[in-house]
Amino acid sequence: MDSHWTGSDWTKSSPKLTPLAVYVSCRTFLLISYCFLVFIRCLISKDAMDGQRRHRILMVSDFFYPNFGGVENHIYYLSQCLLKLGHKVVVMTHAYGNRSGVRYMTGGLKVYYIPWRPFLMQNTLPTFYGTLPILRTILIRERISLVHGHQAFSTLCHEALMHARTMGYKVVFTDHSLYGFADVGSIHMNKVLQFTLADVNQAICVSHTSKENTVLRSGLPPEKVFVIPNAVDTAMFKPAQTRLSCDEIVIVVISRLVYRKGADLLVEVIPEVCRFYPNVRFIIGGDGPKRVRIEEMREKNSLQDRVEMLGAVPHAQVRSVLISGHIFLNSSLTEAFCIAILEAASCGLLTVSTRVGGVPEVLPDDMIVLAEPRPSDMVKAIKKAIHILPKIDPQVMHLRMKSLYSWHDVARRTEVVYDRALRCPTEDLLERLSRYLTCGAWAGKIFCLVMIINFLLWKLLQLWQPSKDIEEVPDIALLHDQRETTPWDSVED
Repeated sequence: MDSHWTGSDWTKSSPKLTPLAVYVSCRTFLLISYCFLVFIRCLISKDAMDGQRRHRILMVSDFFYPNFGGVENHIYYLSQCLLKLGHKVVVMTHAYGNRSGVRYMTGGLKVYYIPWRPFLMQNTLPTFYGTLPILRTILIRERISLVHGHQAFSTLCHEALMHARTMGYKVVFTDHSLYGFADVGSIHMNKVLQFTLADVNQAICVSHTSKENTVLRSGLPPEKVFVIPNAVDTAMFKPAQTRLSCDEIVIVVISRLVYRKGADLLVEVIPEVCRFYPNVRFIIGGDGPKRVRIEEMREKNSLQDRVEMLGAVPHAQVRSVLISGHIFLNSSLTEAFCIAILEAASCGLLTVSTRVGGVPEVLPDDMIVLAEPRPSDMVKAIKKAIHILPKIDPQVMHLRMKSLYSWHDVARRTEVVYDRALRCPTEDLLERLSRYLTCGAWAGKIFCLVMIINFLLWKLLQLWQPSKDIEEVPDIALLHDQRETTPWDSVED
């Protein structure tokens, strides 16, 4: 028997949908749709990030490990953090002793120690065009997209930026120091800096004072200069487990003993402080031409038992020296940004420093006592520091430093500068020469001649050894553990 269903029969037999059931069904559908869209967006964003923001960077400077200093630390820690962000980083520097060729450091950081020997103060002899063939080979082999030079005093940095711009690469420059305008050396260096920065895409300074100094010296437009401060590895520089007694106050100095670092100030300040405070003792780490003056002061004032001279201190042992003191003393006469102050503050030391350069920008007012670079003011500042010393908690200071400074933050901000540099338009030789002509009536013409010769040499190199004949290096993902490592863990390639 056939059965016929009518609309009314279906309505009577179907389950009744309540408003609550309809509401729940719609919410579930919308939630599933939203999750699906978020998933698709994440996939698209990841692909876009991998395609657009992955850079291949060549760091260039005369100053790198095994030499120790602020520039060396900056390059190493910045490179390590950029590697963790997914970028490829290669370092190029000159040979140090028997350290020549290719080395791999912690995290797979590749370092080219090219066979150039230091000529003066760890700088290579200026050759203008001598580094062009080896730099071109490295750029092609590593498929570099951007060249980052460090330090105005580095000869290798200036030559690398000049050659990289000739070959059409984007370049970034970081200035780590302050220079004057009156003495012969500063005038010469400022003209060299003007030549180099006339053609850079972006520049970085480590403090606002340093930015102002660089813009005035080089004539670079201020909108091209970014301020990204240095940082400190707070995992490496920790306070002592137990707080030191204030019965004997120890003042620590770790610095190169040269005129620029205020070694002559120390000669006058230390005897005065020792005269006012019989319970104060000094520990001085560092070496340099002014060490003789400090030793003479110690002998003259019979302070052998109160002034300890350590000589040069390896960076791995700096923390052990810092945690043996209460106050860190910085007597620099000029300073763009003092990393030593960050290391001391991270170890819980109260800092006394001269008010010069970018130093006032480094720490909050309650963590540092500033003074004019005069002996009398320095002595007053040390007296003030000794008075407020009982209020200082090293552990609290360390935690504050951990929140204020991070190399990962420096890397992310540097990444933004790289993105801007790569978005700069590509220019031909004539457009670039017009900028060199503005560097001076005679200097501009000389700079143009230097760049034209450099361009012709590059073209001859292309004919003699075409790019297709240079073998590219495959990218090797090195497996490394997650433990805390130091820059001295390096292996030879």
